[in-house]
Amino acid sequence: MSLAPGERGGLINEQAFINEGVVELARPRGVEDAVILRAAAEVMGRVGPGGLTLAAVAREVGLVPGTLVQRFGSKHGLLLALADLSAREASELAGRVRRSHGSALGALAALTAESAAAMATPESYANHLAFLCMDLADPQLYERALAVHQAQKRAIEELLAEAAAAGELRAGTDVAALAGTVQAITAGAGLTWALERRGTLEQRLRQELDTVLSPHVAPHPATSATRRNHDD
Repeated sequence: MSLAPGERGGLINEQAFINEGVVELARPRGVEDAVILRAAAEVMGRVGPGGLTLAAVAREVGLVPGTLVQRFGSKHGLLLALADLSAREASELAGRVRRSHGSALGALAALTAESAAAMATPESYANHLAFLCMDLADPQLYERALAVHQAQKRAIEELLAEAAAAGELRAGTDVAALAGTVQAITAGAGLTWALERRGTLEQRLRQELDTVLSPHVAPHPATSATRRNHDD
């Protein structure tokens, strides 16, 4: 796959570290790949596509750029590795959240908020959205972005199915359809929040989730996603 001119230039500069012998300093693997990739996500939220370089990520974790060249090959390789990690962690996050909440709907509210934790400011939301636009235009990144999207939908559907089985949702609720609606509404809520800038992103997500779930919640006390979260 071809790289954009900026990426080609960045790769040439990063390769120069190896050619000049910096690779000898970069050889230790004291920092795990997952730590580097999570740091990359933080840098992405601060600087957007234009400011993300291997050098910027290396500074974030106290390494030299040559280390990242060795491990990921290029900025594009780093983004692919981050997308792979995101797909794995989407399912793992759902499991962790479920274990720490007493109800499936409470866990769903927490999962929705935690999934967007990296985009807590309008600026970081805009930067991550810019990376999503890049994903949609790059076949390799798109494949991984779709995998993340599908993993998140499965997690939502599983929590809704559990809520239905436990009597938290009305009998006959179409769990698969509701999962798609929840995912679409929360995605749109983030963009609306970034434009309107009222309250926090977490507050807006919980509000919209509660609104979309309310017609489906079984008619007994303290079953809304918002009220359940207050109890957790």
